Amino acid sequence: MSKRSNSGVGGAFSGFGIEVFSRDAMEAIHCASLEILWHEGIKTESKMAKEIYSAGGCVVDDKKDRVFIPPHVVEAAIDSAPPTALYAAREPENDIIMEGNRVNFCNFSKGVNVIDPYTREYRMSRTRDQVEATVICDYLDEIDLVDVPIECHDLPDCIKNLATYELMMQNTVKHCNTSIHNVEEAEKVIEMAEILAGGADGLRSRPRVSTLVCPISPLCISAECAEPIIVFAQHRAPCTVLSMSMAGGTAPVTLAGTIIVHNCEVLAGIVLGQLTNKGTPNLYGSSTTMMDLSKGTAAVGSPELGMLSAAVSRMAKFYKLPCYVAGG
Repeated sequence: MSKRSNSGVGGAFSGFGIEVFSRDAMEAIHCASLEILWHEGIKTESKMAKEIYSAGGCVVDDKKDRVFIPPHVVEAAIDSAPPTALYAAREPENDIIMEGNRVNFCNFSKGVNVIDPYTREYRMSRTRDQVEATVICDYLDEIDLVDVPIECHDLPDCIKNLATYELMMQNTVKHCNTSIHNVEEAEKVIEMAEILAGGADGLRSRPRVSTLVCPISPLCISAECAEPIIVFAQHRAPCTVLSMSMAGGTAPVTLAGTIIVHNCEVLAGIVLGQLTNKGTPNLYGSSTTMMDLSKGTAAVGSPELGMLSAAVSRMAKFYKLPCYVAGG
């Protein structure tokens, strides 16, 4: 039996909120997503991902780099993904639980420029900025976990993500979410987290690291998205699949159409995680917004972003999955 089958109107609704979709509307979005994932499929060039999808019952077209995911595989992945994820910190009192109606906050991540706090110069961000921003996040009670605050442009690309995780762990007692782009980085970050947790078993029981990956809209799970999903699933560490669809750009201009594209991308990533290691914590993520058609940019902070984020959170509750939503 699907974990959605007894959820009434999509799960208990409490506190202040917005009922963006009816139960019937969410069912329609789900069915449309199943149809697209099976008949249109998703694109991936990752050999690792294609092998896992194929072994899990999906149809893989190597010539076109497309994966067609049957509805029953999607449904099984939704059911096996846990409704709760522990984000462990240095000390248990700083742990957070991602589930249901719990609300946690983190900083917005990956700032590429800063206003120097000493000279007031507007410049590219550096390692020192990363350290200072992490310390601020650690100090603020309103922030529950630390996502990569700053891009360290003064570090070589080959070590940037690893060094960033080290800097974060050195300067906060809170859980750290990091950015990973390939197998080697993922395995090295997991190794670093295992050392902090006292070994592989310690990391599994108290995951000190999580990651966030982004499909490429529309309907592409790139290698740098797929491979961290796989490695983190192998070690049962939390991984958020976060779509950045843009209404009117990489997705239809309508709310429902954008959510369908978004939903397909997130579900395709969650399927990959669950086929790799059934029961691994995968979060339903979003930084989906609309395109400013006059400037060709993502309209972060627009009213439509709020509408889309509310819709995404409703879909996550519909699936009984933890939700990670970015916005402005």
